[in-house]
Amino acid sequence: MPAPSPTQSIVVIDYNGGNLASAARALTRAAHDSGLAAIVTVTADPQAVRTADRIVLPGQGAFADCAAGLAAQPGLRDAIVEATDGGTPFLGICVGMQLMAERGREHGVTPGFGWIAGEIALMEAPGLRLPQMGWNELTFTPGAHPLTDGLEPDAHGYFVHSFALRGYDAADMVATTDYGSTVPAIVARGNRAGTQFHVEKSQKVGLRILSNFLRWTPEAGGQP
Repeated sequence: MPAPSPTQSIVVIDYNGGNLASAARALTRAAHDSGLAAIVTVTADPQAVRTADRIVLPGQGAFADCAAGLAAQPGLRDAIVEATDGGTPFLGICVGMQLMAERGREHGVTPGFGWIAGEIALMEAPGLRLPQMGWNELTFTPGAHPLTDGLEPDAHGYFVHSFALRGYDAADMVATTDYGSTVPAIVARGNRAGTQFHVEKSQKVGLRILSNFLRWTPEAGGQP
């Protein structure tokens, strides 16, 4: 009889950033559908973050507001940095992904984590309305990154945003989308990854990406 799979501890960071419950439900569903044992906890406890097997940072609204909400939780930002510096896999969702950049330019200039090159700025989408809201096709190279394993070439994600990453390093791009110009959709560097679209609202595509994240075994500080 095979030994039972170890139970993963997955923390969803609680900093009043929105989408917490829906992200937790999607992670629980992805784990169940994949046959993975997991306990998903929504928390602002730095110690829980340090000891977690995986960290998820959702976010919605303005970059500056989310950064301020994170900073307002004592020790939380430092715990995220320490854990991910040590190799804990990290997934940022929407503004959670944007916070991975060097800075945001929404409501002034606000520093990000600086894990990936570039800054978050108003999208260039001539003739199109902002925010970009709805389903958009993902462009990616099949097999190039574990997070896109099993996705069909015409996979779509659900986007809601007016600001996006620019000045990025092409090496960090896992997937892009088109909305008047090329828009980063999935980024990854080492054990830190993020999706500009809402994986928790992207139905089968989102659940597949979350399942891939739960199985992902990246190398800290470098490309997988």
